Amino acid sequence: MSASTVSFARKVLPLLLLVFALGAQGARAEDVYDASVKNPARSAKDVERDKADHPAQLLRLAGIKPGMQVADILAGGGYYSELVSYVVGPKGRVLMLNNAAFDGWGPGWDKRIAGNRLPNVEHRTIDLNKMGLGSGTLDAVLLIKVYHDLYWVDPKGDWPKVNPAAVLDQIAQALKPGGVVLLVDHSAKPGTGSGDASSLHRIDEAFARKDFESRGFDLKATSDLLRRADDRRDQLSYDGPAFGKTDRFVMVFTKR
Repeated sequence: MSASTVSFARKVLPLLLLVFALGAQGARAEDVYDASVKNPARSAKDVERDKADHPAQLLRLAGIKPGMQVADILAGGGYYSELVSYVVGPKGRVLMLNNAAFDGWGPGWDKRIAGNRLPNVEHRTIDLNKMGLGSGTLDAVLLIKVYHDLYWVDPKGDWPKVNPAAVLDQIAQALKPGGVVLLVDHSAKPGTGSGDASSLHRIDEAFARKDFESRGFDLKATSDLLRRADDRRDQLSYDGPAFGKTDRFVMVFTKR
């Protein structure tokens, strides 16, 4: 082998090894989050929703693990409750928590758990102001597109008056040190605080962060996975032309 060939090999071989290593990292092995979304017991409707919600990535970001005790607050029909039940497994537990209004607005939650279909999921109809979660009982809490509802004031009376501070204080008390909150919500315009919660069902991201940090939570991670730059943030989030097209912020908090 000539000297020039040896010199060429010494230069190229490390690059080839680097490319191979990067390729190997890109071919990540399937994990418990991938398995949860691929579970054959899931409904076609839930699988279709995955395209917009990217649940495997969000649960991975939050660090939901087998054996955890998790509360899905205002779970509605239980889309996330089912996914988390697969992740936490038989040694874990999921509380599917709705108030009476969300029980009515989340059709299908009863069928989701009928016949002990998800044995590690317990449904409770609760008063948000007095959830009865106890102290140090949970490893994680999910608030998926519902945090703004804590600030919703409904003139029609279909939605009960909620004390947001009381709800967040209960969450902080129920979580163990190091416990996590996965927060996803529809973005309002910066600087609006909770002002658009009633009219648009949106909330300001900076306001949300301050709300949790003031109660002993640290921001652990964020994600731009659900961002929509084309959302003007001035339309109703759950109906009309913005439905399914809202900019959503994602934050993961840990309890100190």
